[in-house]
Amino acid sequence: MPVTTSPAPRPGYPAQLLAVSRSALAQLVRTPSHSRRAEAARKLARHSLWLSATGAALVIALMLAFDQTEIQLMPARGTPSLWPIRILTDFGKDEYLLSVLGGVLVVLAFVAAGLHGTSRALLLGLGTRLQFVFLSIAVSAFVAEVLKYVIGRGRPFVGGKANPFNFVPFEGTGAYASLPSGHAVAAFALAFAVSALWPRLRVFMFAYAIVILLTRLVLVAHHPSDVVAGALVGTVGAMAVRYWFAARRLGFAIRADGTIVPLPGTVSGHLKRVARGASAP
Repeated sequence: MPVTTSPAPRPGYPAQLLAVSRSALAQLVRTPSHSRRAEAARKLARHSLWLSATGAALVIALMLAFDQTEIQLMPARGTPSLWPIRILTDFGKDEYLLSVLGGVLVVLAFVAAGLHGTSRALLLGLGTRLQFVFLSIAVSAFVAEVLKYVIGRGRPFVGGKANPFNFVPFEGTGAYASLPSGHAVAAFALAFAVSALWPRLRVFMFAYAIVILLTRLVLVAHHPSDVVAGALVGTVGAMAVRYWFAARRLGFAIRADGTIVPLPGTVSGHLKRVARGASAP
């Protein structure tokens, strides 16, 4: 009689969840494999140096010529009528953004563990892109915290005067954590990351980032040079994370000239292909 073999039992849900989580983390630290990563690295270095030099010059110019004037023109800190601005500014708080993105990533992992085939692949592809957004903010925020501690710039009116040159390096308290603005860092990192993945959202995302930047000025939480520095740190940080993902073929491709572009294959792209196929004659 022929021997019949039964299919191997499918791993249970806990094993699937562990496998999905392990794979999602392992892909971030695997060896870079893209053949054009050297060209992309050179382009990143050029753009980062140009942005940093331009941004630093603008920050210094604002410190010398505009910071003191601007903060004196703003409403007094704690003005009751500014409560809508105080609510709006929290949409740029890195802790809130990272908490939401982290929660979504956890939910995606739990759902993907129960799926198979194309459905799981599509969901994991979305998860990889959200990992990029999460890390763009997290890495930029970490760099910003180090800079805040090292620079130790006093927030507007700390010490009782509108003094833009009030620096106490390594002081380590919130009163001396003005440069760069953490909200501007998070908002511009988010704006760059989302725009890099979905370019059609670029105008909306950078409008959001500029609004967050302006709320920090109206609330007299930062000098103009602080928010410009934050925008610079967030943008360059997200650019560096994008290179990290592209070099590992995660969510991005690298063209021959070193330009990094988003890979097709998102959930929305898949649905569009299905719709085109269904409507084809």
